[in-house]
Amino acid sequence: MTLSLTEELLSKYQSQVENDPRSRLAINACWKTDPLEVCLQRQKVYQTNHVFNHKVESEGRPVCNQKSSGRCWIFACLNVMRIPFCKAMNIDEFEFSQAYLFMWDKIERCNYFLNKMVELAQRGEEVGGRLVSHLLHDPISDGGQWDMLVNLIARYGVMPKKCFPESYSAENSMRMNRILTSKLREFTNELRALVSKDGDDSLIQETLERMMGDVYRIVTICLGVPSKTFTWEYYDKTKAYNKVGPITPLEFYNQHVKTVYNIEDKVCLVTDPRPTNLYGHAYTVDCLGNMVGGRKTIYNNQPVEKLMNFTAESIKAGEAVWFGCEVGKRFAGKLGIQDISVHDFKSVFGVEVNLGLSKANRLIYGDSLMTHAMTFTAVTLNDENQAEKFRVENSWGEDRGEKGYLIMTDEWFKEFVFEVVLDKKYVPEDILAVFNQEPVVLPAWDPMGALAKTV
Repeated sequence: MTLSLTEELLSKYQSQVENDPRSRLAINACWKTDPLEVCLQRQKVYQTNHVFNHKVESEGRPVCNQKSSGRCWIFACLNVMRIPFCKAMNIDEFEFSQAYLFMWDKIERCNYFLNKMVELAQRGEEVGGRLVSHLLHDPISDGGQWDMLVNLIARYGVMPKKCFPESYSAENSMRMNRILTSKLREFTNELRALVSKDGDDSLIQETLERMMGDVYRIVTICLGVPSKTFTWEYYDKTKAYNKVGPITPLEFYNQHVKTVYNIEDKVCLVTDPRPTNLYGHAYTVDCLGNMVGGRKTIYNNQPVEKLMNFTAESIKAGEAVWFGCEVGKRFAGKLGIQDISVHDFKSVFGVEVNLGLSKANRLIYGDSLMTHAMTFTAVTLNDENQAEKFRVENSWGEDRGEKGYLIMTDEWFKEFVFEVVLDKKYVPEDILAVFNQEPVVLPAWDPMGALAKTV
């Protein structure tokens, strides 16, 4: 049975809208105004305040801005890391170089992609098949996952932003990405031709080295070449002069950062409520990575209540928390409010929006996926020690929310947060044991890998 949109049926729909006073009012209101702004509930906005009964001792300054790039995962990590670092160094303001990790991720990820293209060609995957086609669609996006950060920092370290500042392509990555995407597709064609001609490993290796030379040139022209060593000079809170270096970025991390924030002591927990993906099991996503021979992206799947409780415990202990979510739904962007009741869609459109499906079904039907990473810095707990709201440090500058900080309700957390990263000491042993499992491999296009494909 099919439905045809006949003139009679369309006239019926038109009459229903035109004869409904609420619909006529909504049409006028939405004529020159953002529909989401029209749906805002004034009372809900007035009831929102940035006062919390548990907060990390000192939030990082300044509020960062990733601008027109998909580097949220890098910003969120470095925002978490700088809080204990600033305390240890006795400084008020500091930024790690986001561009530094971004540069190495681009280079490593291009190498990972090209090696993966060789592997897939050798095992007979067709270029028109779903897997290769999916990977070629967006081979070098800006997004990333926690285990990718571990790969980068463990190998390349970190450095102050003053020693490797932003460039145009770091803040506006689209042009660079298009150049790299075009070259990676060109290189894939050449590599597949080599494999089909039974090219030996030495010839493939030689070809990959040449290709990566071109990639390195493109990336460093756009983002810059970091010095092998740097010297960082600064004044602490007492106005005393201090100097670190000359030192390599890896030495800087190992000697001055790792002692207060060891990235390898952190674990990633996700909540995926789809019936096919059981809690208490480990998962990974096929072809999702950024470093050849690097650490795999592993998801430890747990109920959302556990993620929320562990996050609250971490904040109570003074440690901020990196997390991944779907940022676009039930979010008053300018005001920085993440609350499932901040918009009243029913009154404006006559229908509910976003919550017609369960969290599991939104994943299944393509209506939800991780799109953004940020940092939890505060929480309010009720008399039963349950979280009611969270304070969120974003990386979109100071123009949104409370000078760059958002507020999130517990209901929003349950619906749209998918992932948190915590120190092992806040996670029970039975949950940590899940990381010892052989992970179930989800397909490359699974929504749980979406944060690493976000631009």
